Amino acid sequence: MKKQNVRTISLIVCTFTYLLIGAAVFDALESETEKKRWKALSAVENILISRYNISAEDFKVIETVIMKSEPHKAGQQWKFSGAFYYATTVLTTIGYGHSTPSTVSGKIFTMCYAAIGIPLGLVMFQSIGERVNRLSSVIVHAVKTSFNCKKAIASEVDLILVVTTLSSLTIAGGAAAFSKFEGWSYFDSVYYCFITLTTIGFGDMVALQKDNALNKKPEYVAFALIFILFGLAVVAASLNLLVLRFVTMNTEDEKRDEAQAIQAMQIAVKLDGDIITGNTDSVDERCYDRISVINPLTVCHNCPTKFDMTEAGNGCYIDTNYRYPLMDCEMTQLRSPAAFSGPGNNGHRMHDFETDDDGLIRPLRYDFHPSRGRASV
Repeated sequence: MKKQNVRTISLIVCTFTYLLIGAAVFDALESETEKKRWKALSAVENILISRYNISAEDFKVIETVIMKSEPHKAGQQWKFSGAFYYATTVLTTIGYGHSTPSTVSGKIFTMCYAAIGIPLGLVMFQSIGERVNRLSSVIVHAVKTSFNCKKAIASEVDLILVVTTLSSLTIAGGAAAFSKFEGWSYFDSVYYCFITLTTIGFGDMVALQKDNALNKKPEYVAFALIFILFGLAVVAASLNLLVLRFVTMNTEDEKRDEAQAIQAMQIAVKLDGDIITGNTDSVDERCYDRISVINPLTVCHNCPTKFDMTEAGNGCYIDTNYRYPLMDCEMTQLRSPAAFSGPGNNGHRMHDFETDDDGLIRPLRYDFHPSRGRASV
């Protein structure tokens, strides 16, 4: 089995194993907290219903109103600044879900916009990532040269370290800013930045969603958008290196397999005009596949004898230990219907046999006799 296939199967197995491990860990960490939170919310709901004498139906209406009004605290979501924020989350596939189109035309345009914008965004971030990696390699080369390192060329490990450090600094700096503007804890801000820049986009924490920030804080809106675009470019640089390394491994394996195949195919037939040559017994068999049961002694007296005649009706025996090229005269005879006759072929002519596109007789079946070292036609 090829190494690429083994690696693919291993990746599938590892991925599903990773999913199972993640499910088990999340179950252990979150399930009990979920039960406690549900009990607490249910208790508060019962208290409110009993205290204010609210029916269950009215409570559901109040609940829906509260949930639907939450996005409007950020200001008008569909004015230009809010729409630009939404378009950014679509193109980058973050998809917070904080605001969604409610009209049919808006939903149709979202699908069409995403179908074109997502590939465009992926190509753009990929290209920016390559430029960031190029700049990183120049910086690493300059630093190594200044320290008189023997190997001044930036390696893949060096580039991965550089872009990983840059990604960490981007997340750390963004977390500090969001912690100040949003009032989140620093840990929650780091969590938000990581979820955003990896395009997971749960939507449990979304910037620009309070105090009418979309309308009253344009500088904060600009910072949030620049952070998302720049951060995604940096993360794309990291992913570019990792994916490139994996693709390189696959390419190296493919080249190695090709080299092994070429080495194993040294028995291949070299076709040069009408002359076919072979270098191993396997190729001899291929050469024999192109030969008719004609008596070679009648083909050309200058050609070496390669067949041994047997008793009439038993066909010919081919000496498989003898390696030889087919001579031009033999190829001519095999192409000539008039010449295809003689002892040992039971009087058959060319039209009695199935031929290929070159006018040669199609491969014959052989009965091999290992004890004799010969093949019977």
